Amino acid sequence: MNARRRSFWGWGYEDQALGAEMQRQLGAMVVQRMGGRALDATRPPTVDEIELRPSRLSIPAALASICTSDKYERLAHTYGKSFRDIIRGLRRDFASAPDVVAFPANEQELIDVLDWCVRANAAAIPYGGGSSVVGGVEPAVGEGYAGTVSIDLRRFDRVLEIDRASRAARIQAGVYGPALEAQLKPHGLSLRHYPQSFEFSTLGGWIATRSGGHYATLYTHIDEFVQALRVVTPRGVCESRRLPASGAGPNPDRLFIGSEGTLGIITEAWMRLQARPTFRSSAAVRFVDFLAGTRAVRALAQSGLYPANCRLLDAREAQDSGVHDGSSAVLLLGFESADHPTEAAMQRALECCADHGGEYDAEKVKHRAGEGERAEAADAWRNAFFRAPYIRDALAGLGLIVETFETAVTWDRFEVFHAAVMDAATRAIDEICGPGGWITCRFTHAYPDGVAPYYTIKAPGGKGQELEQWDRIKAAVSDALVRHGGTITHHHAVGRDHRPWYEQERPPLFAEALAAAKAALDPAGILNPGVLLAPRRGLA
Repeated sequence: MNARRRSFWGWGYEDQALGAEMQRQLGAMVVQRMGGRALDATRPPTVDEIELRPSRLSIPAALASICTSDKYERLAHTYGKSFRDIIRGLRRDFASAPDVVAFPANEQELIDVLDWCVRANAAAIPYGGGSSVVGGVEPAVGEGYAGTVSIDLRRFDRVLEIDRASRAARIQAGVYGPALEAQLKPHGLSLRHYPQSFEFSTLGGWIATRSGGHYATLYTHIDEFVQALRVVTPRGVCESRRLPASGAGPNPDRLFIGSEGTLGIITEAWMRLQARPTFRSSAAVRFVDFLAGTRAVRALAQSGLYPANCRLLDAREAQDSGVHDGSSAVLLLGFESADHPTEAAMQRALECCADHGGEYDAEKVKHRAGEGERAEAADAWRNAFFRAPYIRDALAGLGLIVETFETAVTWDRFEVFHAAVMDAATRAIDEICGPGGWITCRFTHAYPDGVAPYYTIKAPGGKGQELEQWDRIKAAVSDALVRHGGTITHHHAVGRDHRPWYEQERPPLFAEALAAAKAALDPAGILNPGVLLAPRRGLA
């Protein structure tokens, strides 16, 4: 992960960002579609031109070998990768940069760093890959702290132990997705958890944020794979027992899964693994409209077939992704297995789709064993999916508003919910940005009792007004999500950005219980203040 330098302000690797000419061509395409004037690109920032305030913290001699106030590291640990983060980076605004970045290599060093933070009254911000899109890693903690320390776990990067009989492994939390899979591959095993941030996120980050993976049904969240956790807190180490299941009271792992670094720092996890799949089937099914496709997805989710891929794209999303020409909604359907061929499951799924008007090209339905040819539509969508954040950065640099909203809602509410969200987003775009913008929807995950829709907004922004426009659109759509029965987040976490709506969704008594757990594990209130809970001091 260290051979190529990551962008300190944008997504991914510096050498993978869209160049000036590609950005210009992208801008021309957008103008053709949205109308309006030609778009001028904002030049990406460089490290040398950013002015940072001096560090407010003095690194103790005992921690000097694992802590730094290096300018690049402070810049790179300032923000996550949300639209708001990208715009502030383009504006050269790094006012909330951490004072120190720590790189502990073992638990004792991590404990020493936390002890120092408590003594120094410094906020400690756990940092995995920094791919948060909800303000989860930004050291924006208010004035109640003497400084901030970003604690980067990249050196916790190994698979420590493999139990082949139980098909599980003990894994350090700082390992990035590709490095994790590379270490498991020689054993014929895989975690098979592929969020869009896979290349630039860590196991500990997935667990702390309750990440959603590539499985559209059954194993949708990282929760399904966690067997046991080891967590370092300011009060000590908490380690759960490794068991396949237990009815012994509330599950301690559930306290830390999704806690977003506010209760402790995950250092190790025993994870349930799977044999690497050798049989795969894939198809693309067209529907005359999105709601017809919705009914097919509900039938599939309730069928017990458990497709690995069951992603429905509305017509415009399909067009934007290069999957189809925009005349139909498209369902990307896939099955995989390490044990048996998947043709029968695919055939039954296609019958379910046909019951709801789905059409497909039989010659493009792919069945393969081992590595083989992908289905064209699925391959186009996959490439667009992983390339999308780089394109988002380029669009933001052109002054466009590019935002996503992901949620989940029960099937009985979906049609009314979807209409209300689309209406709220469309009105917000028109009122705040003017004509030319649009909103698309796809399903990321499907359950027997509901679905997780994912909305994408693209709209013309006013140069220098992007953050203000983003704030207003974000509020309008988030209000609609919660008001009409959805969750504020299905898999992007809460962070600082979603906390106002999370507080509406969260039961008041549970809020008190969570605050009590925080006080027990982190009595000084140093861990990620302002995430999940209002800080005991500092951020208003």
